[in-house]
Amino acid sequence: MFCEKVVELIRELQRATDGQLPPFNEDGIREVLEEMKALYEQNQSDVNEAKSEEKTDLIPTIKFRHCCLLRNKRCILAYLYDRMLRIRSLRWEYGSVLPSEIRFHFAPEETVWFNQYKKSLATYMRAIGGDEGLDITQDMKPPKSLFIEVRCLKDYGEFEIDDGTTVLLKKNSQVRVK
Repeated sequence: MFCEKVVELIRELQRATDGQLPPFNEDGIREVLEEMKALYEQNQSDVNEAKSEEKTDLIPTIKFRHCCLLRNKRCILAYLYDRMLRIRSLRWEYGSVLPSEIRFHFAPEETVWFNQYKKSLATYMRAIGGDEGLDITQDMKPPKSLFIEVRCLKDYGEFEIDDGTTVLLKKNSQVRVK
């Protein structure tokens, strides 16, 4: 029937638990694309027949097939977009080097996308952190305490914090600051 293969692709993604990436279903994608090609060719022949012989009874069938084509297209894009989001989250979870059992489930195009995303993220982190860069993938969880401990490396004197309190910063002293 119409659109059943593409719905199975979506269900395959839903069955995978969060954080897991099922293997790329290239055969399923190919079958859906073949179905779309067949629907398009049937529509083209019916449109040509309807134009030449002025058959208006074919219009509902043409519209139905067209809706099936649009649905298949939306579902394939949703399948690919969901996989892309999962791959992006894997980069944040595992870092720039993924375990081989995860990379095994990638399509070649997804590997290229992952490498480009990894490079873009690295370029951004180098750009925002001054000379050394800033690794925004570290410390993803917020601190449990509102206070941080500051160790003073040189004598600074009195320092006024945003809330108006002043702190005396002497060399080798440690201060808890809100």
